[in-house]
Amino acid sequence: MAYADQQMSGNKITALIVVALLHVVVGYALISGLAYSAFKKIKEVATAVKIDPDKPPPPPPPPPPKTDTPPPPPIVAPPPPIQLNFAPPPIQAVSTPPPPSPAPPPVVAVPAPVGPPPPRFTPKGASPKGRPGEWASDNDYPTRALQLGQEGVTGFRLTVGTDGKVTNCEITKPSGSPELDKTTCDLMRRRARFTPATDGDGNPTTGSYPSSVRWQIPKD
Repeated sequence: MAYADQQMSGNKITALIVVALLHVVVGYALISGLAYSAFKKIKEVATAVKIDPDKPPPPPPPPPPKTDTPPPPPIVAPPPPIQLNFAPPPIQAVSTPPPPSPAPPPVVAVPAPVGPPPPRFTPKGASPKGRPGEWASDNDYPTRALQLGQEGVTGFRLTVGTDGKVTNCEITKPSGSPELDKTTCDLMRRRARFTPATDGDGNPTTGSYPSSVRWQIPKD
């Protein structure tokens, strides 16, 4: 409803309330016999409630000024999230070859130690001349050893000089008879002859010659 209609309705409601109060007070005064007091109260109530005459309604409020601001955009709900279910790619096992082994270090040639030059000739030992088996025979059997019936094998080593002659005789295996061992060395010194040993330059040098003599009493 309009603002003026609202104002008039309010005044009427107030007047109705005052009239009702007056009827109540008058009734109360009539009952209690206090007419004077009731009249006084009615006067006080009428004085307290002041009924304004009808006034013209105030003008309506001006409309809000128009602005050039565009209205806010409508609220648009965000689209629902898109769920993409992709199957994981197959896993392929790739064998990695082992790393190549490091190359061996280069071989460094070590120079040969400096020493004497190699011999020009192959060294040779002393070699006997003639037949070594004839250097001792049954005719050389010692008389005492023959009488005692001594037999055995005498081992020896001869030292040969640069001229091919025996310079020393050493018993390496005794026969058990001193006579047989002594006779062996005496015969070798007198009869044994050698081609002397030679060194790397082909020059004669001292050498040695090992051998043995078997002494056995001859049978008649």
